[in-house]
Amino acid sequence: METTPAPEKSRRSPPQHETTRVPSLPVIKLCEVTKSHRHGPNEVRALRGISAEIEPGSFTFIVGPSGSGKSTLLYLIGALDEPSSGEILVDDRPLSRLTTAQRDKYRRNDVGFIFQNFNLLANLTAVENALVPFLPAGISAEMRRRAVELLTQVGLKNRLDHRPNELSGGEQQRVAIVRAVMKKPKIVLADEPTGELDSATGAEVFGHLRRLHEEQRTTVLVVTHDQRYITPSDSVLRLQDGTLADGV
Repeated sequence: METTPAPEKSRRSPPQHETTRVPSLPVIKLCEVTKSHRHGPNEVRALRGISAEIEPGSFTFIVGPSGSGKSTLLYLIGALDEPSSGEILVDDRPLSRLTTAQRDKYRRNDVGFIFQNFNLLANLTAVENALVPFLPAGISAEMRRRAVELLTQVGLKNRLDHRPNELSGGEQQRVAIVRAVMKKPKIVLADEPTGELDSATGAEVFGHLRRLHEEQRTTVLVVTHDQRYITPSDSVLRLQDGTLADGV
């Protein structure tokens, strides 16, 4: 007596123990972003249609020659300036649709800035400079404890009460890094953070920045001319004359 063989199971059906991995959405999405500046009758096109995606928790370098638009792009992501056209989305939220108050809140709560020239307040100590993001709302004992803890982590335990003119360049930049991460921002934007430092001090500062990045899992974007700090696990945006030179 003939028997009908059982039909094969579909190969498209995953085993019971398999799970489908849902890819994470980019924390930052750049859509054909352009930026032009007027210099008298002349128009300078700093960015010429940049499209890219930045993954959450990534460490991304923006590199390229002088005048390629690196800092311009960083300032647009930080809402310190607005693109001439195109769109920047953070967590799928278009920055162009934010009100002035919402943009201020975004810069205050979601973004930490690190600048080449440190931008510390001369009359404040290291601890007080680290706490600047919480002003003028007021400083709690817990905030001060956290500032001391982070400054100690970056090697400034004995410099807490020193003012900027009593600190070396590397020490000032470490204070700036702590200030940037104090509120555990979604994004940290660093514009040439080692530009004023010698090679050894720059490497030390980058080491502290990476450690804080690993601990907090924030998304970090760094503009730099020095590509020695880039590791194989980093993402890189290479700009050339306002465009992406070879993709992301």
